[in-house]
Amino acid sequence: MSNGTQAGLPSIGRRRLEVLGVFLKIGALGFGVAAIWGLIQSEVQERRRWLSKERFVEGMALVQALPGATALQMCVFTGYQRAGLWGGVLAGVGFILPAFAIMLALTALHSAYGALPFMRDAFYGLGPVVLGIFAVAVWRLGRNAIKDRFAILMALAAVAALAFSPLGPAVTFLLAGCIGVAVHHSLRKGLIAGAVVLALAAAEHLAAASPPGASAGAAAGTGLWDLGLFFFKVGALTFGGGLTIIAFIQDQVVNQLHWISAEEFLEGLAIGQATPGPVITLAAFVGYKVAGVAGATVATAAIFLPSFVLMLSILPWLERWRALKWVRAAMRGVGPAVVGAIALTVLHLAPTAAPDAFTGVLLVATIAGLVLWKLPALPAAFGGGVLGILARSRLVI
Repeated sequence: MSNGTQAGLPSIGRRRLEVLGVFLKIGALGFGVAAIWGLIQSEVQERRRWLSKERFVEGMALVQALPGATALQMCVFTGYQRAGLWGGVLAGVGFILPAFAIMLALTALHSAYGALPFMRDAFYGLGPVVLGIFAVAVWRLGRNAIKDRFAILMALAAVAALAFSPLGPAVTFLLAGCIGVAVHHSLRKGLIAGAVVLALAAAEHLAAASPPGASAGAAAGTGLWDLGLFFFKVGALTFGGGLTIIAFIQDQVVNQLHWISAEEFLEGLAIGQATPGPVITLAAFVGYKVAGVAGATVATAAIFLPSFVLMLSILPWLERWRALKWVRAAMRGVGPAVVGAIALTVLHLAPTAAPDAFTGVLLVATIAGLVLWKLPALPAAFGGGVLGILARSRLVI
């Protein structure tokens, strides 16, 4: 028995180290939302087969319905599937560390030397490449998640809801699950659940329309506890992913708390565009401006901590929930809705990622390389950055 135990320990240890290494790379090369999701799907699901396409879509649906950092939660979900509890922790930490270190370094450099055109040039080439990676990820997932007429209708309904209604991703996916329950399990239960979701969404909208005012003098005497408490609340209570969180941070730290100016916030966003990993590492920029390196560390840890706690609390129970008939029925509605939502994201990002002929060609070439020649995603992302620098230096026409 001891021999079997000893033989098993290196295996789980190797898996944990593998998880850490993979997510360190994704965190270091994932420039923007599209790249992050595309790299996770390409490296973890498509290349290494750590989880099936069905399980990957389930993970995407789960994190989109939760508050906090969705990309980090997906990393934790994937790491947990591969190497258990510590696999989830290592995946999340590996994903965050490169972004935090680079954001901290660029913030310090920016304070001393101003803007960094080198990084902007790299992002010029990275943009279309990472969007191509993301588009191929959507296509691969869609082939598996959308197999019948009901799935097609759910994907189109999700696109319509997100494009033409005030419903956010969380409500859209919850309603898709209710429709799945109504069609594939129990019409009565599905309709009741849908009514409850709509009622809660309306209540949340009314509450958000009249937020309590914050003290205008909060900037004076702001300490690490204030930073940590604020960013913990942001990570625990904000739905909709990175862009929603960024909008909330801007309103609070600029307009309400007056921790930084609007100009400083825009500088932080610009640095964020040159920084890989999750966009909400902007918290490190705000924390640095308020309380230096310690402030950056506390703000970053606080904004991501709720996502770790939430995911690692849910995942041990996920297998039991998945076995329930109503959960399986709900996932038949949620899966296609997720694919439709991320396809819409690709369309929204296309004009920004490929604003001219050069980037348009790069986008098409990336998609062709990934689909036809199975080009690895990480070298493609690196090559895009190099081509962007060369193009802006006029060495490439």
